[in-house]
Amino acid sequence: MKKATAAAFAVIMMLSIFVGSAHAASPLQEKVDELLGKPYKSGGTTTSGFDCSGFTQYVFKQFDIELPRSSRQQAYATGEDVKKEDLRIGDLVFFNTSGSGISHVGIYMGDGTFAHASYDGVEYTDMDDAYYAKRYVSARRVLGQFMYEKLTQEESNPAN
Repeated sequence: MKKATAAAFAVIMMLSIFVGSAHAASPLQEKVDELLGKPYKSGGTTTSGFDCSGFTQYVFKQFDIELPRSSRQQAYATGEDVKKEDLRIGDLVFFNTSGSGISHVGIYMGDGTFAHASYDGVEYTDMDDAYYAKRYVSARRVLGQFMYEKLTQEESNPAN
């Protein structure tokens, strides 16, 4: 009897914690999550297929933020430089994957990860991934403080 009561109490406590702390991801996180698994397509700028800069351009356009088309243009014509140790969610991160300068871009998503369109499709990758870590070049901050707060703030969902 004591075991059954303890088990029931544990289940009730766990449910109350989960229900009481229900929340949704930030608008930026939700948009990126919607696109996970979308295929890679050279020159792609739509949900039928993205290349890396088409992906970043598409995501930011959903929030009325215009980015240039290529990763190189996004690196030099957008936002302000950010040191790697100062990255925050929404910053663009740039890589030299071709051996001839900036050739890849993604969106820093926090916790050492970035979202990007790779040959495997839209995915999250660790910044310290062996391939990308040694090809990292720079980062740019394209979100001002207001938009940063608007796009990265988690929204609470009241429990029903």
